Amino acid sequence: MSDSLHTIIDLIRYGASRLAGAGLSFGHHSDNALDEARELVLHALGLPHDYPAAIGAARLLPEERQAVLDLLERRIRERIPAVYLTGLAMFAELAFKSDARALVPRSPIAELILARFAPWLDDRPLTRALDLCTGSGCIGIAIAVHNPGLPVDLVDLSPEALTLAAENIALHKVGDRVRAYRGDLFAPLPAGARYDLIVSNPPYITTAEYEALPAEYAHEPRLGLEAGADGLDVALKLLRDAPDYLNPSGLLVVEVGEAERALTALLPELPLIWLDFSVGQMGICAITAADLAPHRPRLAEICAARGL
Repeated sequence: MSDSLHTIIDLIRYGASRLAGAGLSFGHHSDNALDEARELVLHALGLPHDYPAAIGAARLLPEERQAVLDLLERRIRERIPAVYLTGLAMFAELAFKSDARALVPRSPIAELILARFAPWLDDRPLTRALDLCTGSGCIGIAIAVHNPGLPVDLVDLSPEALTLAAENIALHKVGDRVRAYRGDLFAPLPAGARYDLIVSNPPYITTAEYEALPAEYAHEPRLGLEAGADGLDVALKLLRDAPDYLNPSGLLVVEVGEAERALTALLPELPLIWLDFSVGQMGICAITAADLAPHRPRLAEICAARGL
């Protein structure tokens, strides 16, 4: 079979067929076999994603063809997310280094960043932003890049994730205004730190859901995925403590994914705004500092009962 694969187009078509028939999960970056095959083929050949169409029909050297086939087979055999094999992920129209030190960048929050959080920040000042559970740093760094001059702080509990975030800070040349802190949520921030915007994509998968995930997810750090029996162990602490770090007109944006149902059932009185995206609702909510503050006693009570 491999002897009949001569061009880039041949290999992309063959790769898509192999990946589609291998029972893989495509939930990390690309959502289909064709796009993922194209990504892997171009990476193996050292070609950009916007390569000239005419090159697609160019014949490959035997060693180039073998490099592509080896990468495709590794994706199938080891079930490693394609982005970890290429080492780069696109997020909010920016390229980020990506590997097993942090989750693959894939949050729908990218859409909010590109829209400058309109209309939620249209009438609010934006002088400082915070990205909690930053992982690779993609959310906070993208906010900084798309808002020139804005200082942004990043926080994560994982030292491995923060080394990757540091590399992405350097990659995007925002080290003069993007600072990273290691610790649990707000704990490592300087005394008196206040923000107009706090954004977080914390762990929110339940323990049962984590155990049932496809094999690709085992390559990602569990710390960034699993959050207790209902997926809310991190989000509840974040909601409880955020008023201490938001300016009076500040906005909090939190992604809880499928744990949206558990959160609304637990706290139906909390005036969360569930945001719409181009593909519909994605379990991402927003709430202002003023709307969140009155609910702190109830949040504190729930967290205490859970030992959080």
